[in-house]
Amino acid sequence: MIAHGKHQGSGAAGAVPGGQSPTRLASYQSRTQTPLDLLSLATLWIVVVPPGDFGTGHHVRAVALAVRLVVSVVFALDMAVRSILAPRHLRYAITHPLGVVSILAPPVRVLFSLRLLGSMFRRGRLPRFLLAEAMLILNGAVIEFLYERHAAGSNIHSLGDSLWWVVVTVTTVGYGDFYPVTVQGRIVAGLVMATGLLTLAVVTAQVASSFATQAAGAAAPPATGAGAPPALSLEDLDRRLARIEVALGALCLNPGAPDAPGEPSGGGS
Repeated sequence: MIAHGKHQGSGAAGAVPGGQSPTRLASYQSRTQTPLDLLSLATLWIVVVPPGDFGTGHHVRAVALAVRLVVSVVFALDMAVRSILAPRHLRYAITHPLGVVSILAPPVRVLFSLRLLGSMFRRGRLPRFLLAEAMLILNGAVIEFLYERHAAGSNIHSLGDSLWWVVVTVTTVGYGDFYPVTVQGRIVAGLVMATGLLTLAVVTAQVASSFATQAAGAAAPPATGAGAPPALSLEDLDRRLARIEVALGALCLNPGAPDAPGEPSGGGS
């Protein structure tokens, strides 16, 4: 997951043990890092919610365990591919314990999600930001459902109820028809509210920046094109002013002259 192209050697491409090029590993990581980070973020709910809260004898527990197993297999395959592409296979696995531990310990995957969240705030990353925010909101809905569905006095009993609640909460509408009653659910609700406010602030700033850029472009003087008249230099202006002064002097000395010197007469022959 973490790029390590700089540690593969500084020689020419292919000048590594076994004839392998370090660019193969770097290329693989550049293609798979973001999808795997998104997978970590999309399955954050299996990390936050303890397995005991998935319920017993219910299909939710089976789905959660299946998702946990599939994600572990995906991360195991990713680590195996990266180790094979590395010049020193065993050493790569040993020097990257985080990738190995994340196969067996799902909470470690949260670190990958944090790396993705940190990259979202770079300029020009609005689509990625919105995608990650949507995944966080969906995680909030799933986590809220798992914590609230069997709680005493809860009114969120289905995933549909939780999805409606998260939409109402993240848009700061707050109808109040659904609300959390557990401590864990209220903590999740606070995080969902903060996510909604952050999303609104980022989108508003992006739209305002776009309008400001367009206004600045419209106010800027147009560039001189092929059909536009060339700009006058100071020397051209001086010569024009000199001709105007000569013409005015001639008119003052000879008021009856029909035209200024050097100008064609408007009358006939």
